[in-house]
Amino acid sequence: MLALIAPGQGAQTPGMLTPWITDPSAQELLSHWSQEIDLDLVRLGTSADADEIKDTANAQPLIVAAGLLGARALGAADISIVAGHSVGEITAAAIAGVIDEVDAMKLVRVRGIEMAKAAAIKPAGMAAVLGGDRTVVLQAIADLGLVAANDNGAGQIVAAGDLDALSQLAPEGARVRALAVAGAFHTSYMQPAVDPLRSIAANIQVRKPSCGVISNKDGAILHDGREILDRIVAQISNPVRWDLCMETLAAQVTGAIEVPPAGTLVGLLKRAVPIVETFALKAIEDVTLAQEFIVRHQDEKN
Repeated sequence: MLALIAPGQGAQTPGMLTPWITDPSAQELLSHWSQEIDLDLVRLGTSADADEIKDTANAQPLIVAAGLLGARALGAADISIVAGHSVGEITAAAIAGVIDEVDAMKLVRVRGIEMAKAAAIKPAGMAAVLGGDRTVVLQAIADLGLVAANDNGAGQIVAAGDLDALSQLAPEGARVRALAVAGAFHTSYMQPAVDPLRSIAANIQVRKPSCGVISNKDGAILHDGREILDRIVAQISNPVRWDLCMETLAAQVTGAIEVPPAGTLVGLLKRAVPIVETFALKAIEDVTLAQEFIVRHQDEKN
């Protein structure tokens, strides 16, 4: 039993699309997506520097494009479940056929723009809390009026909210690391972005997914296309419960492949649920080994 998982914002790196468009048909596809969303994904994904692709409005479409190109390179596979972290939920929905690739790119383009606008309204930020007792960490976050915006499991919780409050966050036994992000994503600070995204989503055709889609809201496995898309929209102003998504993966699959830009989610899975074998699809050279991984897990049962 096999899952494909898709990373979220922060996983991007300069030049990350270069190896995935060596095939002329892949470069043509990326150029087509660029035209559809009026954003030069080819340049951003090959020659732009780290500061430019860190911009929320650029990072999010790049991440989804990378994931879709990586999934295409794998070819047809019998996938049991897909899951994505934050913006990776759009990648996952497209891989499962809930929405087509062009609609996925249009949706993520609006998502990135509107979240960047929302972040500019009021200064806020995010910080990763590493280690410490979970209960103590969550209480420390709440006591400062902050939100556990990403509950990532494996001893990692991302707090979000007021910058002064974040500077005071120091749970006993934990390390706190400020994140280089423009705002407090997955909190009420992002509420202004919800309605514009909902308007776009209402006009997107949805289909029944080809496999189960795990929701960031609660780790539930969904099979209704409209519910999947509605939850993706609502999730931008609500916490990501990746810890619950990993629990679902552990109960359902034997293997998980992380599509590009891969590495972050595989690392969390290895620490939190080592029972699930993982593969990070980081480069085009990894495709053959990934296909062998797929074959091995398609016939395995928990």
